[in-house]
Amino acid sequence: MTSTRKTTGWFVAIAALCMNLILGILYSWSVISKSLIGEWVWSNTQASIPYIVSVASFAITMIFAGRAQDKYGPKPVSIFGGILLGGGLIASSLAHSLPLMVFTFGIVGGMGIGFGYSAVTPSAIKWFDGKKKGLISGIVVSGVGLSPVYMAPITNALLKSHTIEETFLYLGIFSLVGSLLLSMFIKNPPEGYVPESKSVEPVQTKANDYAWQEMVKTRSFWLLFIAFMMGGTAGLMLIGHIARIAMVQAGWQGGYLLVVILAVFNALGRVSGGVVSDKIGRTTSMFLFFLIQAVNMFLFSYYQNVSLLISGTIIAGWAYGALFSVFPAATGDFFGMKNFGANYGLIFCGWGVGGVVGPLLGGFVADTTGTYSISYIVSAVMLLIGAAIVKFTKAPVREA
Repeated sequence: MTSTRKTTGWFVAIAALCMNLILGILYSWSVISKSLIGEWVWSNTQASIPYIVSVASFAITMIFAGRAQDKYGPKPVSIFGGILLGGGLIASSLAHSLPLMVFTFGIVGGMGIGFGYSAVTPSAIKWFDGKKKGLISGIVVSGVGLSPVYMAPITNALLKSHTIEETFLYLGIFSLVGSLLLSMFIKNPPEGYVPESKSVEPVQTKANDYAWQEMVKTRSFWLLFIAFMMGGTAGLMLIGHIARIAMVQAGWQGGYLLVVILAVFNALGRVSGGVVSDKIGRTTSMFLFFLIQAVNMFLFSYYQNVSLLISGTIIAGWAYGALFSVFPAATGDFFGMKNFGANYGLIFCGWGVGGVVGPLLGGFVADTTGTYSISYIVSAVMLLIGAAIVKFTKAPVREA
């Protein structure tokens, strides 16, 4: 029985990974935005707005979708997310104005990603013991980071041979069909299930499970929220503009390849970051990842050729991705697994705030100055603040 359930847990984790490979279509926006700027003559700021709204919609939806996942289970929530994401992309094929694109890709598509993401990550983590939270979280969320490895070249090829409208249509059909199929394999462990563990530490009890109303009253929640916001700002500014950055700083037309490189190391960072956090602790690993990313951002304006841009992108992708395995694992450690969906949804909103600030900052600075230099400095300072915050973050202690 135990062996069968362990196998089921891994099967759910793999299905969740594959689902996130589809949900990560958001990270291919920089390829689409480049075409919107070139063919539809949108400004950098205009081309950033649907992406920004999608990130915000994604993050806000996580709060409600997380609660729905805790109450109804992951499968119906995942199915609903797939319908919204695929439908939003298909509707984007009919959107010929910025307001319509904001609604279809930004609001509807972002909600779809939020419902799907909130369903798959908690369900996978619940099948494994605490010593594997970082690893499983990293494996599952690596799908989102890895998605552009195949999605960016496919999107780039579609845009070369088809119109922007047709590209949205094909991506929407793929997302809809793929999400609905994978949703059939996403499920929680049975009631009362206790993961097999080699650890001698006691299993967490319900006394350590915080409802979201209790969690938001703790200092730990707000520190994690603000830290995630700081990390999200720098990472999403690069992700949203990296193809354009290649053109501005190095005159390189192959910027979509940077999207792929960033995605690969984003995914590797999510897995390796989870392993590191299982070994050295959540907050210690967060501090390390924030510092690495801060130094890289301070130097990014000096990356004026292809080789240096690739090196900087590798570091940025890895350090940014690593945070995505540590924050959900820390949420489970600090506040328990019973209400994990709702709790992580609230902490994830910090990333959503960063997702609004980062891309908007990058687009505004590029339109105003012609470079991204000021954006890099602001992002680096925010990352240093994030590092300082996690240095003082500890698990909450209930009063007796």
